[in-house]
Amino acid sequence: MKWALYERLQAATSAGISAAMVTRLADGAQSLFDGERWQGALDIPEEQRAAVRRMLAADKSGVLAGAEGLFVRSYARAPRLVVVGAAHISQFLAPMATLAGFEVIVIDPRRAFASAERFPGVKLIDAWPDKALEQLPLDATSALVTLTHDPKLDDPALIAALASPAFYIGALGSTRTHAKRVARLTEAGLGDKVARIHAPVGLDLGGRAPSEIAVSILAEVIQVRYRGEAG
Repeated sequence: MKWALYERLQAATSAGISAAMVTRLADGAQSLFDGERWQGALDIPEEQRAAVRRMLAADKSGVLAGAEGLFVRSYARAPRLVVVGAAHISQFLAPMATLAGFEVIVIDPRRAFASAERFPGVKLIDAWPDKALEQLPLDATSALVTLTHDPKLDDPALIAALASPAFYIGALGSTRTHAKRVARLTEAGLGDKVARIHAPVGLDLGGRAPSEIAVSILAEVIQVRYRGEAG
């Protein structure tokens, strides 16, 4: 491994950022994906880069499918679920996701909602989502879900997520609500990225109670983590 790549890998893992090293087995040439950018000798096309990000999200190492002779070594931290909005659904989703092995972070500037009493043992950030996500960058092992129904909170979080390699982005709301959301984000110049948003959020399990919606959200996050967007 080249020293520069080793230093970059060490910096990423020390900062709690997931990274993936791709090695060409024929000659040992390598490139590193450190959660934000690629560095190294290999010229990897976007389709294969997307496959590397999927492997990293699932914490998988092995030969890259469709790219004979490329080996991926994932250095992944625990998957992270960022929940925007300390709503009733969030109160069920946070402990469920924690039990499933996710690091859970709830963002909500409304301190009456984002309280330790309502979310015992959960990391809370009482800042506006855009400011919080500047200090909490989303990487390939991150998922983000917005649950506030308030565009002032949800939209900045979605904009930040769409600019990131997060493996999952979901937003609560009806089909009509999402159509309005797509219009706003398209007007903001993100029309080519809005298809990444899962909305209405969660698998269609039929449940309507907050706890049931939380189950459907977590199920979809796990499905996308391991199977990709196609499910």
